[in-house]
Amino acid sequence: MQSFEANGVSTAYQKTGRGAPLILLHGGEADHAMFDGLVQALNGHFTVIAYDQRDSGATRNPAAPYSLADLADDAAALIRGIGHDRAHVMGTSLGGLIAQALAARHPDCIDRLILSSTWKINKSPLEVNAEAFRTLASYRADTATNAPKIAEFFYPADCLRERPELIERFRGNSRDDGQKARRGALLAQPVAADLSGFDRPTLLLAASEDRLIPNAETFAIARDLKHAKTRVIDQVGHVSSIQAPERVAEAVIAFLK
Repeated sequence: MQSFEANGVSTAYQKTGRGAPLILLHGGEADHAMFDGLVQALNGHFTVIAYDQRDSGATRNPAAPYSLADLADDAAALIRGIGHDRAHVMGTSLGGLIAQALAARHPDCIDRLILSSTWKINKSPLEVNAEAFRTLASYRADTATNAPKIAEFFYPADCLRERPELIERFRGNSRDDGQKARRGALLAQPVAADLSGFDRPTLLLAASEDRLIPNAETFAIARDLKHAKTRVIDQVGHVSSIQAPERVAEAVIAFLK
């Protein structure tokens, strides 16, 4: 891991491969490691930059509140700070919200955009899937006991039977209470993000077995974009980059190339 200093933040990132730069924005409870398999599948095609957002992984930031806009500004600073005028950007889940804020605030930083298993920025999770998010909130009161039930919202049952180690990811969390609170507060802070002027080609990527974010919510973002395509990856759940990195890579390569 390397580090980059900007906005009072020391951002830890991993840069591998060759070709046009592609920056990956991870989900709310993850860090850059959620893309390990995907990075391996993409390295022969792109210079892949996977990094840890604030309060994630090895990144270090002040113990102060921040918004999706701040995280978007971090991404823009990283792209430019490591020597690129612009990059392809892929954001998944919460990372997709950050990517939308990036597209609105720093459109010149983006070559092509991929929004994966995400939803329209400033729409609350309860508007997107109230039953799922309420159930998850109740399960998280005891993650040690409820990890198998939590995992079912992120991976299909047959995947968990074949890879039970994925359940263990939900039993604990390396973030301290302050980090969890700051991350948890992100979606309660509205961010101005008008995408009507964003004219770069965009792929809206959904997973057929996503129990957390309905495909229709991901595809609804197209109404705010000038050039949007849609694609569904069959038989994968919300965290498709971990479950089926090769198939996600195929969709990414087909769009970006």
